[in-house]
Amino acid sequence: MDFLPTLPTLLAFTAASLLLAMTPGPDMTLSISRALSQGRGPALFVVVGTSLGIVVHTLLVAFGVSALITASPTAFLMLKTGGAAYLLWLAIQAIRYGSNLTVKAAAGPRGTALTNISSGFWVNLLNPKVIIFFMTFLPQFITAGDPDVTGKLVFLGLFFIVVGMPVNVLVILAADRLAAWLQQNPKVLRGIDYTFAGVFSVFATKILFTQAR
Repeated sequence: MDFLPTLPTLLAFTAASLLLAMTPGPDMTLSISRALSQGRGPALFVVVGTSLGIVVHTLLVAFGVSALITASPTAFLMLKTGGAAYLLWLAIQAIRYGSNLTVKAAAGPRGTALTNISSGFWVNLLNPKVIIFFMTFLPQFITAGDPDVTGKLVFLGLFFIVVGMPVNVLVILAADRLAAWLQQNPKVLRGIDYTFAGVFSVFATKILFTQAR
């Protein structure tokens, strides 16, 4: 199975993916809000939709990056360098501004499964931060000379969903208590912010120095 990354790469990717899954964002805000207003079932459909959005981003990145490597390995290395710089910028933003989690149970009719899936799908598909992040995050785990780059990128993107899904489900199951607890304990969110910043700073720095050799 040549599409499988090495064990160290997979472990690093798993750690980063778990950290991302635990960091509040538009997808988590939407799923918690839907759980509070309509129940766990509709919120789980939202998670299905956000996962489908990630699948689309994965395929776009996988085939786009593969074409870029074929056309110009130098351009690919520039993409990775730019991606490392972007990860550093995300780390700085996390420390400066922190995580935002503002959710409430909005009144309204109970949506259908398709409606909730569609909501989750579009919130991830059209989120510019998700688009930029996937374009810069996934390529960090492959090399320009890898003949199986497309398969590895598809695997990593789908594995990202597998890693994050249990976190998303647990968040929904405990949505009411979790939302209140996080908002009453801002130090927990700050701890997540500093962990996020530290991990991605180390990772981005390692990428930059590796490419400078």
